[in-house]
Amino acid sequence: MATYETFAAVYDAVMDDSLYDLWTDFSLRHLPKSKDRKKLLELACGTGIQSVRFSQAGFDVTGLDLSADMLKIAEKRAASAKQKIDFIEGNMLDLSQAGTYDFVTCYSDSICYMQDEVEVGDVFREVYNALNEDGVFIFDVHSTYQTDEVFPGYSYHENAEDFAMLWDTYEDEAPHSIVHELTFLSKKKMAPLVGSMKFMRNAPMKF
Repeated sequence: MATYETFAAVYDAVMDDSLYDLWTDFSLRHLPKSKDRKKLLELACGTGIQSVRFSQAGFDVTGLDLSADMLKIAEKRAASAKQKIDFIEGNMLDLSQAGTYDFVTCYSDSICYMQDEVEVGDVFREVYNALNEDGVFIFDVHSTYQTDEVFPGYSYHENAEDFAMLWDTYEDEAPHSIVHELTFLSKKKMAPLVGSMKFMRNAPMKF
């Protein structure tokens, strides 16, 4: 089973850039940043685009992600933007070594990587323990309507300059859960990279 390590190099190309504007605007409206309250942990930070935006907005940012390949891109992006951001390779199911923060965010529906409701609860517990008093946690998910009615049978194909992508979605056995099968064909290597991923109640990427 492939994960985001497989296609870290093309992740930014298939993401919808407008989402970062929406997430940034929403966060700035709802995170009460001040001189003494500005430590922010971004869960599932990926290639660091949102982390850089938070840093540019004045937060002291730490980004956490499972993928070392994603974090390498994130570190280069932060350096290029002249932003001091700490990036940690880790799992949101265990934040015991991540430190404490005034704010935690988890965008791009990433909390739906969790395999079941128990793991979702575990993430909430870990975030609670990582938050300072009166801390704020912001996350996003899709509705069950989208997982039950929109995604099953959905298919999307993209033919970019350096790669081609096939994205097919299937209903899974558990209620409100779906499986995404993403196939990337590198035009340089001419070899398919296939990733099959299962999500509870959501899909983690919007293209």
